[in-house]
Amino acid sequence: MRSKAHRRGRRGAEDRRGCDAWPAALGASIQNVVIAISVPIIPRAARVIRASVLSIREMQYVEAARALGVQHLRVAFRHILPNTVGPFIVLCTAQLGSAILVEATLSFLGMGVPEPYPSWGRMLSVSAAEYAQKAPHLVLFPGVAISLAVFGSNLLGDALRDTLDPRLRGSR
Repeated sequence: MRSKAHRRGRRGAEDRRGCDAWPAALGASIQNVVIAISVPIIPRAARVIRASVLSIREMQYVEAARALGVQHLRVAFRHILPNTVGPFIVLCTAQLGSAILVEATLSFLGMGVPEPYPSWGRMLSVSAAEYAQKAPHLVLFPGVAISLAVFGSNLLGDALRDTLDPRLRGSR
């Protein structure tokens, strides 16, 4: 039996367009931007955590702890949870960069954060339309700020993974 992910043709394209267009249906407000950013992230995070737990629970040290009669909660909190934190933090920081880009894109298109609040996407939109020829720095600075924020969140995630990953603790 095939899932929807394997479906091709017209119906599959309609499904993808529906997924791409739903943030526009919410309208421009801070709450709707938060919903539009966080709803697609939740299943991704759940899949990463589940995959980590499923692979870690089959490791030899977990099986050894169970064979010694260690309680399930102790195995979960002492062996499984510390090893799932690293991938989850890396995912969160990677999704932070993605969330910054999505918010900037929605604001650039006029569907993001409303007017009294600052947004790099709206800064790019307004300055690109009005001042790109006269003052190109007005376009350059918000774009550089977005790039640095995304790059910084990715570097932070890598550093936190290196710090928190129990498998890398002995190599320092």
